[in-house]
Amino acid sequence: MSKFVPLHIHTEYSLLDGAIRVKDLVNFAKDNDMPAIAITDHGVMYSAIEFYELAKENGIKPLIGCEFYVHSGDIHEKNAHDNPLYHLILIAKDTKGYFNLIKLVSTAWCEGYYYKPRINFELLKEHHEGLVCCSACLGGEVLQNLLKGDKEKAKEVAKQYQDLFGEDYYIELQDHGLDDQKRTNPDLIEIAKELNIKMVITNDSHYLHREDADMHDTLLCLQTNSNKDDPNRFHFSNNEFYVKTKEEMREAFRWMDSEMFEECVQNTEEVANKCDLTIKLHDAPLPHYEVPKGYTIPTYLNHLVMEGIKERYGENPPDAIYERAKYELGVIEQMGFPAYFLITWDFIHFAKTHDIPVGPGRGSAAGSLVAYTLGITDLDPIRHHLLFERFLNPERFTMPDIDIDFCIDRRSEVIDYVTQKYGEDKVCQIITFSTYAPKAAFKGVGRVLQVPFAESNRLTGLIEPAIEIAKATNEKAEWLRDAVKAEGSEFKQLYDEDYKIINPETQKEISFKRWVDMAIAIEGLKCGTGTHAAGVIISHAPLDTILPVQPSKDGIVQTGYPKHEATEVLDLLKMDFLGLRNLTMITKTVKMIEKYHGIKLDINHVELDDKPTYDMLSKGETVGVFQLESQGMINLVKRLKPDVFEDLGALVALFRPGPLGSGMVDEFVARKHGEKAITYAHPLLEPVLKDTYGTIVYQEQIMQVFQVLADYSLGQADQVRRMMGKKDVKKMEEQREKFIERSAKHDMKKEDAENLFKQILNFASYCFNRSHSAAYALVAYQTAYLKCHYPVEYLSALLSSVADRQDQTQLYIEEAQKYGIKILPPDINKSYLEYTPDGNDIRFGLAAIKGVGVNVVNAIIAEREENGDYKNIFDFCKRIDQKFVNKKSLEGLIKSGAFTNIEKSRKQLLDNLEYILSSTARASKEKAMGQVSLFAALPENNEFESAQFQLGGSDEEYPDKIIQQFEKEFLGFYVTSHPLFSIRKNLPFLMTHKISELKNMKEKDMATICGLITSVRKIPTKKDPSKFIIIANIEDLTDKVEVVGFNKVVVEYGDFIVPENKVIISGKVQHREEGATSLLIDSVKPVENSNLVTITLNQEMKYEELVGVKDILAKFHGSDPVLFKIPETNDKILTSSTFWVSATNDLKSAIDKHFSDKLAVSIKSMD
Repeated sequence: MSKFVPLHIHTEYSLLDGAIRVKDLVNFAKDNDMPAIAITDHGVMYSAIEFYELAKENGIKPLIGCEFYVHSGDIHEKNAHDNPLYHLILIAKDTKGYFNLIKLVSTAWCEGYYYKPRINFELLKEHHEGLVCCSACLGGEVLQNLLKGDKEKAKEVAKQYQDLFGEDYYIELQDHGLDDQKRTNPDLIEIAKELNIKMVITNDSHYLHREDADMHDTLLCLQTNSNKDDPNRFHFSNNEFYVKTKEEMREAFRWMDSEMFEECVQNTEEVANKCDLTIKLHDAPLPHYEVPKGYTIPTYLNHLVMEGIKERYGENPPDAIYERAKYELGVIEQMGFPAYFLITWDFIHFAKTHDIPVGPGRGSAAGSLVAYTLGITDLDPIRHHLLFERFLNPERFTMPDIDIDFCIDRRSEVIDYVTQKYGEDKVCQIITFSTYAPKAAFKGVGRVLQVPFAESNRLTGLIEPAIEIAKATNEKAEWLRDAVKAEGSEFKQLYDEDYKIINPETQKEISFKRWVDMAIAIEGLKCGTGTHAAGVIISHAPLDTILPVQPSKDGIVQTGYPKHEATEVLDLLKMDFLGLRNLTMITKTVKMIEKYHGIKLDINHVELDDKPTYDMLSKGETVGVFQLESQGMINLVKRLKPDVFEDLGALVALFRPGPLGSGMVDEFVARKHGEKAITYAHPLLEPVLKDTYGTIVYQEQIMQVFQVLADYSLGQADQVRRMMGKKDVKKMEEQREKFIERSAKHDMKKEDAENLFKQILNFASYCFNRSHSAAYALVAYQTAYLKCHYPVEYLSALLSSVADRQDQTQLYIEEAQKYGIKILPPDINKSYLEYTPDGNDIRFGLAAIKGVGVNVVNAIIAEREENGDYKNIFDFCKRIDQKFVNKKSLEGLIKSGAFTNIEKSRKQLLDNLEYILSSTARASKEKAMGQVSLFAALPENNEFESAQFQLGGSDEEYPDKIIQQFEKEFLGFYVTSHPLFSIRKNLPFLMTHKISELKNMKEKDMATICGLITSVRKIPTKKDPSKFIIIANIEDLTDKVEVVGFNKVVVEYGDFIVPENKVIISGKVQHREEGATSLLIDSVKPVENSNLVTITLNQEMKYEELVGVKDILAKFHGSDPVLFKIPETNDKILTSSTFWVSATNDLKSAIDKHFSDKLAVSIKSMD
């Protein structure tokens, strides 16, 4: 008896149409004794390599295929009224067929895409060899003609394919219980018999099991943005579109006689037997690099390194440098990577010789002297104790991986260079796949089931706490399937009791259990494509002869295989071209330093021991400093008080969840400050651990411990480090015994060796790559140095780098103001495109003005630099080409304050706007026509101009409030003044957190913020339209946030929640799925009703008395802050919000009654 081989299957890579995971499919085939199985996703081969490897591992023959869209005409034509897309199944028999499949998929995407990736018969004639062809489903051309009643045309099409593919063409029979299939199958069989074409039976499979039909239907709803109850939405007719066994296929084709059924099944096995595909993996050569005449690739690399040594270390470097270089070059040649280093050197050399900023390096590559001498990295691995073996281990063959940071504005120029050098057909970027994360799956299914939005949000908020509980017993817990097992969580409780949700509009009951189960079924499924942020493939041959390629949404050519398959299985060369905003900032700062101070600063050669820089960092002034500006990092920097470069590397390494939670950080800080003794488990470890105060912080230190105490080579030690990271218990036990035995030769006691090994094992997963830490520490130091010594220039560059991010801009404006640097409004005679220094202050760039484009700004600057400052608005309008000066742009310039220094009033300018435009336009027109006035010919005609162009009306200016509104509208910020400036000094007493800090807080943490309400919306609830939800936006001097209140808040505080009101709001922090943060309102208080209670301690108080004070404060608990003042030391201590009070005379009387001799109470309004 023949075995049935499924030949028509759609996996999750048929995005939002297929729901089968490749691993599950292979396991299904294995469990059901299927000798082979095909994957035929729509128009793509995304899963081909993953499927090939998994199937081979499990003893299943992988049939690599694709269901194509075949167009009847020219694939380059795009006509919506004539665009038939017939389905066709193609499966690769051999290597020739596999590469033809790749070529067809690539051409369909790169040339034939129109709604779908299309091929046509002409392409099939060119690329049909080595392929099996099946006529496909009801969407196939043969069946489409039968459905139209044109049997002769259907037969003609079948004959056409038979003539092309010969015995490799099969008529495909399907029966999912559909009327159209029942109607056409007899004709299809008749055509097959008449033309002597073999038949196969298939099931168009979009999900694995029958019971997955509902889940798949949910995917279709997500794809089409429909809900389950929509009768008009796209859906499959029944639940028969799953992967069937032979027995299930017999049931589906019970109308077919046994002999024909067995023959059709045998033909599926025949197709599988025809296919004998071997894909060469892990053997792609590196791209060819052309070296100068007289050199080979290795000798040219050696030449460049020797030249680089002289450049880096002078004419007479120590012998140790040459020895290290010789060793590294030997390993590089032995592993076959000289070309890799030359390719990398070449495009970095291009960048550096074209003034494109390049980072100092990142990752383990910074440990290579060869990389340093070639200029690939800029951190001396000898000086910073970095290990080559952490980068390239001669005892473990892996491709080098060098990530390079480029200036974010010019990264594309380097990619263009590489593309031109190696050929457009050999360079592309890498596809990525988005998947349904737990919350996204849950919310998506909730929308499909029509769960009310507010309820969906509330229940989504229960997922993360449940997963955190689940992690207590399963550290890998991260999915909804883990959340439903989290004992004690509200999420599990609702799941177990099958909580019911009522949709108020439909009155339909929604089962929480069904909702969660459906979300569990789709979580992790692929749902879309993107482009890798940095990865670029450089190939040795045209890419479409190696793997499928397709254009991204932005038109960039990218791989049709995922990153792992393209780079680690096929071994194609991947380079990471990363765009780093900080490099752009550093470069701009250095240029401004030269322009405004006449100093040519070489930032890559500043001394790394600058005391003012470390003093600034130790005070926690790290806002705007690379890697050191989060609130948690600021706290750690203040604790550590770094005073040497090595401390910065340690900060980068230690500020991660593992070290922070393990006690490593506390130990490190205590040892640095002498609070704990610096000890070493063995004297040999002092040189290894001295820089980190006797603690093991880096992976390289683990390697060195094994080297000096147990006589491992660094290559062997690196292998041990990797074993520890993977927690291979059996292998680690072998290493433990070896470590103890070998360390005894260095007089280390067995007990001490065991303790040290245990310590290393505990910290191994927390330890960080020293090379990466040092490279990032260098950028951190450079940014800190610039901020410390050139704050105006640095903060100008910093603000320019985040000009499109209002939250960050607001944060950095506040930072500048802390330094006494004013942020000045745009000025038509002083502003440039971006933020720039203006004396000791920073001037807004003209491009920041809404409605004024870059082209307009460039024209303004060019004219000003060529012919001098603008004298007045008429002079400006006459001198600038009329195509750049229109009502919209001029209004933006006026309202933002760009003319304030040459005109008296924004109001007068706006009142005269039509006159200004018409009169200057007329003057420009007369000039163009040669109508020059008599007075214009005179040498000085200022008086005539003044008489000719005069502003009418009063020059009285708008009130501050209107100007603030203009600046907010056109600049996004209050510049000349801010409604909160009047209470700026009191803000620390009115809030527990700045708005910018909310995003770093935990879900449901309480916070009190103070700010200005900028917008308010009231939305009636669906259940009861007489009740409302209020949503407002509030901003302080650092950021803005959305606050939300339910009807109780509306009733109690609605009168305070009004635009332009200054308020204090207390509430719970909420983090939404899309990454936004909001505050759920508990209470609201106008600033004008707020008071500061200052309690002065005139005498020392006993503990019992302080408890009495605390009890009084608790009795009068409220939202007014309490400040304790100690005259002896002049200290002022702001209490926690727990002790804030309602500032009333009763409070003052209560304190006076009991402590009038020891305490003095004053209450001061905060407004």
